[in-house]
Amino acid sequence: MDTTLTILGIESSCDDTGAAVVRHVPGQPPEILSNVVFGQADLHAAYGGVVPEIAARAHVEKLDLAIERALAAAGLGPRDLDGVAVTAGPGLIGGVMAGVMCAKGFAAALGLPIIGVNHLAGHALTPRLTDGLAFPYLMLLVSGGHCQFLRVTAADRFTRLGGTIDDAPGEAFDKIAKALSLPQPGGPEVERAAARGNDVITLPRPLLDRDGCDMSFSGLKTAVLRARDAALVDGTLPASTRDDICASFQAAVADILVAKSRRALDLMPEATAFAVAGGVAANGAIRAGLSDLCAERGIASTAPPLALCTDNAAMIAWAGIERLRLGQTDDMSLAARPRWPLDTDAAPMLGSGRKGAKA
Repeated sequence: MDTTLTILGIESSCDDTGAAVVRHVPGQPPEILSNVVFGQADLHAAYGGVVPEIAARAHVEKLDLAIERALAAAGLGPRDLDGVAVTAGPGLIGGVMAGVMCAKGFAAALGLPIIGVNHLAGHALTPRLTDGLAFPYLMLLVSGGHCQFLRVTAADRFTRLGGTIDDAPGEAFDKIAKALSLPQPGGPEVERAAARGNDVITLPRPLLDRDGCDMSFSGLKTAVLRARDAALVDGTLPASTRDDICASFQAAVADILVAKSRRALDLMPEATAFAVAGGVAANGAIRAGLSDLCAERGIASTAPPLALCTDNAAMIAWAGIERLRLGQTDDMSLAARPRWPLDTDAAPMLGSGRKGAKA
């Protein structure tokens, strides 16, 4: 489909309600006309993490408003759109269902095509939205729920080179923050504390003694908890020690990601660039370590602007444009999927159950 496309994107896979409008004129860089995100941090703050039922209800309340604001910010009306792209999974099923049902109603009312997008594909294709990367490139997708290396050879072709066998780094950041009595979301809070501390606590770098690109963060998380318990003074953790723990933990995660990225680059010498995306890609220390690695290897590196690292609808709209140009659309049978691996030929890394592989 070699025409100008203007697509509404809808994102509701976790705790951010997003709507965005992206336009692409063939031969020109894509343009984000609007990108609206309603966060839910205040709703979940008292629980130390995301509560699925609360998240789903908040999505239902905010989706219409997010779409209305996205269209208004873009200066467009519904009839100016060429299609609706929506996250159809993976994610918290209540939120994904809310987004899919909203997109179906919107598309049906306007007679527009609907494009179901894998949330992970949204992250993995973001470098093409922001930097126009050519295929094939190596992608490190690192977020609250996922961590994997992907060989991206087309908008619908992803090969997993390795990933986490247990916790994702973002999940570990959140759990460490909770264990250290830091607010949620934990990633930014741990990074702020790390900036005040020093990398002086010895922590493990799991799986660096094994070949391949697989990673593990569960044991690192346990080691941090032991370091915390050992540093308690009359049941209280000194603030300076807390900051040192955060700095040491962040350094360990960065070391693991850099070391495994080096191995992934060895497996993909044909890569045009190394890209990193996902919420953890917003961490400055991790971005710097990966950038230094790419400079050392002489390969171009890219990371999205911070606003596009975390969950957003602009990446979903762009992934929808990529799919639509390939002639791929869905119909009203589109279903919400809590699990949806990008590389369906790869063996499950995190287990597989009645609903399918997790990643």
